[in-house]
Amino acid sequence: MPEEAKIKEPPVLFRDTQSLIMKLEKLFDAPLICYWNNPRGSICANDVIALYEELEKIGSRERIYLFLKSDGGNGKASLRFVSLLRQYCKELIALVPLECSSAATMVALGADEIHMGPMAHLSAVDTSLTHDLSPVDRDNDRVSVSLDELTRVVKLWRQENDDKKNPYQYLFNYVHPLVIGAVDRAESLSIMLCKEILSYHMDDKQKAIEIAETLNSKYPSHGYPILLNEAKSLGLNARLMNSEIHQALLELNNLYSEMGQKATTDFNEIKAHGNEILNILEAANIQIYYQQDKDWFYRSEERRWITMNDESSWRKNEMIDGEIRTSIFHVA
Repeated sequence: MPEEAKIKEPPVLFRDTQSLIMKLEKLFDAPLICYWNNPRGSICANDVIALYEELEKIGSRERIYLFLKSDGGNGKASLRFVSLLRQYCKELIALVPLECSSAATMVALGADEIHMGPMAHLSAVDTSLTHDLSPVDRDNDRVSVSLDELTRVVKLWRQENDDKKNPYQYLFNYVHPLVIGAVDRAESLSIMLCKEILSYHMDDKQKAIEIAETLNSKYPSHGYPILLNEAKSLGLNARLMNSEIHQALLELNNLYSEMGQKATTDFNEIKAHGNEILNILEAANIQIYYQQDKDWFYRSEERRWITMNDESSWRKNEMIDGEIRTSIFHVA
């Protein structure tokens, strides 16, 4: 493809998403906030700043509904996200039509009620992290390391080998000891975050501890899907979502998925331009999203892609007197 190829851009469907949000708010008789990630987006600290901008527009309310679709991110950002929401409402209702995993499950824990659709699932929140000293994959990228995975490796080693042999002296050849220490420390943090988030609406401290520890250690994999009945058995106030609301949220998810599609412009085999919307937060008359916008170059000697000319930024759409005003949303 020639160098002068036109850069592709993802669509921004603000009018369409606003129409659905207005419809849902009439059904709820309460404000709706939408939080959506594409598969390459994640819950992060900057989401909290974007959320504050929207909550200031809404003001304090008796009840707020939160549409959540995400496969996770930063647990500490989840705590801040919930803390901010609870300052603006007495009651928080989480709407989960689809995936709500890991750190997104933590956000859902902060809701008084969790309404789940037929395809919805929460997940375990056991600790995994990507450290500066983590192992690398075939593309030379750092991989996430899970404490549960490490524990299982050590357990299997001890079952198959002489107890006198130390499994860690062999494990350290593949996973740096500082990574193992960091993951172990992060598990304690994860349990603490869950307990703190549950405390916003759950007075029974022992119940909160049980839920937090179960989510962190009971399940066989980080991505284990916790469906509606399992969520209820955990002690969460989960219920089946109204079918009309579910259908409207699926339509909204389709629009966000169209916005979040990859818009890659390939110039040649070693140069491309990536344009992609990763995170979207939206409420009535305001939409804030993070758009990745940068050139990619493949460095063959390192077997990895590097970026240049990075114009990625948070962007804001507002509906004012029927007109859309678009601006850069500056996050320090």
